[in-house]
Amino acid sequence: MAIEILMPALSPTMTEGKLAKWHKKEGDEVKAGDIIAEIETDKATMEFEAVDEGVLEKILVAEGTEGVAVNTPIASLRGEGEAAGAAPAPKKAEAPKAEEKKPAEETKAVESAVTAAKTPAPELKDPAIPAGTEFVSMTVREAIREGMSEEMRRDEKVFLMGEEVAQYQGAYKISQGMLDEFGPERVIDTPITEQGFAGLAVGASFYGLKPIVEFMTFNFSMQAIDQIVNSAAKTLYMSGGQMGSSIVFRGPNGAAARVGAQHSQDYAAWYGHVPGLKVLAPYDAADAKGLLKAAIRDPNPVVFLEHEMLYGQEFDVPEGIDWVVPIGKAKVRRQGTDVTLVAYSRMVGFCLQAAEDLAKDGIEAEVVDLRTIRPMDIETVVESVKKTNRLVTVEEGWGPMGVGAEVAAKVTELAFDYLDAPPARVHQEDVPLPYAANLEALSMPSVERIVKAAKAVSYK
Repeated sequence: MAIEILMPALSPTMTEGKLAKWHKKEGDEVKAGDIIAEIETDKATMEFEAVDEGVLEKILVAEGTEGVAVNTPIASLRGEGEAAGAAPAPKKAEAPKAEEKKPAEETKAVESAVTAAKTPAPELKDPAIPAGTEFVSMTVREAIREGMSEEMRRDEKVFLMGEEVAQYQGAYKISQGMLDEFGPERVIDTPITEQGFAGLAVGASFYGLKPIVEFMTFNFSMQAIDQIVNSAAKTLYMSGGQMGSSIVFRGPNGAAARVGAQHSQDYAAWYGHVPGLKVLAPYDAADAKGLLKAAIRDPNPVVFLEHEMLYGQEFDVPEGIDWVVPIGKAKVRRQGTDVTLVAYSRMVGFCLQAAEDLAKDGIEAEVVDLRTIRPMDIETVVESVKKTNRLVTVEEGWGPMGVGAEVAAKVTELAFDYLDAPPARVHQEDVPLPYAANLEALSMPSVERIVKAAKAVSYK
């Protein structure tokens, strides 16, 4: 069956143009990416690349024709091996006439659209754990390594690259033993050039590979932010869905201990602001493994924010099953009735401790672990607030334009009538994180500050 080649829109405002020149003639073989014609507009002359492959069966619009309307058929392409068929002779194009719809057809189309809009999206929930499944205690570091290794065994297109991930086995020993198992072609040491190896990985993802890019710290991802934001995140949209980037950018995020302002930033809000990216920030080992496996399988670019201070903490992880946690679903870590505490990554542990302290004073806090920053599961937060009528958000990042600000805004928008107090936010003080230990402690969120904020919204 012949494929129509249509007059392209080379800019958002283009409605017509001149077919200045054909670079292919009838009978020529056409490959995707070949320059087949030059299109001239009032602003510029641009080359037109083929998207489909086959044999140029017939040129429908002659070279030099002016006023060719966008989406007018200009040629037909025959798939390889198909019999040749007749096609119209070259002619000057006319603007296509809009097809009139009968009232009944319009009504049917509207009803179909309404039905589609009302169709609920599939419910996201953690995978069921089969009866008899055993749990094994492992550190977050081990869980991340296990998640990557399982996916690399499952899919030969997955590979790991970054500074010191191979010979040194990772700056934090995340990739320990992986070079021995997968070899230097799939566990790759890179030079100290984040922009360079991030760009290389994005290019590899365009060609169907599935890179895992490790940043020694996410603070160094600032050197590669153009590749992450302008190349990985935007290409699917800018190519009209023709090219995607299945890639994971992972590494430690947030404040460690006395490593200075340049090495202590939380990038959840930075990357969570960008359409085209998915941003994950797990707390425990089970989520670190399950969400990382989901990120590697996802066809979109994923920013996976780990926390150095959690690497050595142990949690229970299901053993012997393909543990994949859905992206975009929050988790209620503790049930409560009096106040909702919303956090992610390391701050979830702070909130759980604060909840225990609050319980001693008769305040039962519900703790919601966001897990995914983008797309955020605001529905779970809203349902919790409808029950508790109070909200406290907790994050390591700065307050202005932060994750907590987004949560508070959405809850105010969607559950205003359920709030018995204004939402409160606990976050890093609005200064570069100090190096001195005493000042660092004063700048960062703490269990005490969370308890204080929860009591304030509870008027106690």
